[in-house]
Amino acid sequence: MIEVNHLAKHFGDLVVLKDVNLRIEKGEVISVIGPSGTGKSTLLRCLNLLERPTGGEIIIDGIRLLDRGTDISLLRRRMGMVFQSFNLFSHLMVIENIMLGPVDLLKMPRQEAYDEALRLLAMVGLAEKATAYPDELSGGQKQRVAIARALAMTPEILLFDEPTSALDPTMVSEVLAVIRKLAADGMTLMIVTHEMKFARDVSTRVLYMDEGVIYEEGPPDRIFVRPEREKTRAFIHRVKTATYAVQSRNFDLYAMNAGVEAFGRKHFLSENRIYNIQLVIEELVVNKLLPASGDHVDITVTVGYSEESGAVEILLASAGKPYNPFAAVEEDDLPMTLVGKLVSGHDYAREGEVNRLRLTLPEWAKRSAC
Repeated sequence: MIEVNHLAKHFGDLVVLKDVNLRIEKGEVISVIGPSGTGKSTLLRCLNLLERPTGGEIIIDGIRLLDRGTDISLLRRRMGMVFQSFNLFSHLMVIENIMLGPVDLLKMPRQEAYDEALRLLAMVGLAEKATAYPDELSGGQKQRVAIARALAMTPEILLFDEPTSALDPTMVSEVLAVIRKLAADGMTLMIVTHEMKFARDVSTRVLYMDEGVIYEEGPPDRIFVRPEREKTRAFIHRVKTATYAVQSRNFDLYAMNAGVEAFGRKHFLSENRIYNIQLVIEELVVNKLLPASGDHVDITVTVGYSEESGAVEILLASAGKPYNPFAAVEEDDLPMTLVGKLVSGHDYAREGEVNRLRLTLPEWAKRSAC
């Protein structure tokens, strides 16, 4: 239905989108998630040419949207858009806001446009507000009117740009309920949203955007439960991280421990948990990874804390030959015996020339003596 190839968008020297590739099929519900400022809204605005892409191509049913001679207004009608700020005309009644596009652009007879607007208002639960003015409505009601207005143009796909971000939390559910109904009815939707539970429940596919690219994509069960990439995982689970580099055998362990302590206190970790994080790092880095590093020391220590679950993880990335300190641990290996008592889980992977060891610390971990 819609194909996006190598899409780029620059604002002067600022690169907002770079090499975005995407295919949208009829009936899909695609949620776009990611940190603020990573190009999510710009992607939507490029799709219907509210922003002109700097490079790449957009193809709709075989028609190249960016080619000279393409009837952009005709193709744009096939993509309705709902903005976070409603954009209703305050001097027009609700029903007039909905009728405006069909009458002026589609040349629909006024009575037909009126009847269709009433039907759409009933669908979004606002038939009784037909003769009200936008200033008489709540934020949730305004957004439902905006959805009805977009539907009045009979689009093939509806684009939502953070449709609940301007709403009071008590009004979010009424707007999401309308979007759920559209999804259940089989309409093609693309939704930029920060509502993670909603995205997981309603989507057929989720795009995680970061640094102007589609960093990871897949079905919601995989993206939200088993994301494959670190940034996706950190965003989904609201993981806060602190990273430390070890590039010498004479690195400053005291400075790193002080950094870990500051990070732990910032996130209200107990003294016991902070102590155990420091102990695990010291035993593995000093007694295991440094001796295995050879002549070149390149170790990255990342401590992560999930605001969602309260879990603490430590990721140790070390360059060099393959090495997993948990492989074939002997009984007299005191460092690994101690680490084994402090962690609740560990996972090793080799990525290129880098060893990646992930450790999970249980929330109930108690202070241990060396």
